[in-house]
Amino acid sequence: MTAFETRDDEIDAAVSRPPELDPEAKQPGVSARTAEIITAGLLVVLGAVVLWDSYGIGAGWTEGLGPESGYFPARVGWIFFALSVFLLLQAFRRPADEIFVTVPQLKQVARILLPLILYIALIRPLGIYVASALFIATLMLIVGGSRWFMLVLIPIALPLLAFWVFELQFQVPLPKGPLEITLGY
Repeated sequence: MTAFETRDDEIDAAVSRPPELDPEAKQPGVSARTAEIITAGLLVVLGAVVLWDSYGIGAGWTEGLGPESGYFPARVGWIFFALSVFLLLQAFRRPADEIFVTVPQLKQVARILLPLILYIALIRPLGIYVASALFIATLMLIVGGSRWFMLVLIPIALPLLAFWVFELQFQVPLPKGPLEITLGY
């Protein structure tokens, strides 16, 4: 073997990935079958709700007047419902060994999703500007890598910029909380 030749083992060792990033590694997680069954089941329920609502407002054809309000939504709802049932049946036939998402991947999603849910919940009681400042600061802390002065500056500056653009320039009112009311806006 010459100096320029390498063995496959040496290359594999040089470019190895952490187990959570290696798609070939067997890790616990949610199977693709489970994810598809849940998604298809939710779509079946959504199709049923559309049908229920359409027939509730009238999905028939009135002689001399034409279709009632729910006529076309009911037709679309039947198509949606039928295709969702088809997807659900296909999902049950799928093998359960393929992983859709691993536990480390779910943790990455939760790192962003949980603060986002909290942000949405805080908009009504605190107003969009204070909730946005808290959300930005939380994300900066979770993701990391920010200096302390940026952690203070950016969460204050961005909501102030949004306030200036929407409230003062465009005159579009956004949800306000006690702070904005105290300041007279």
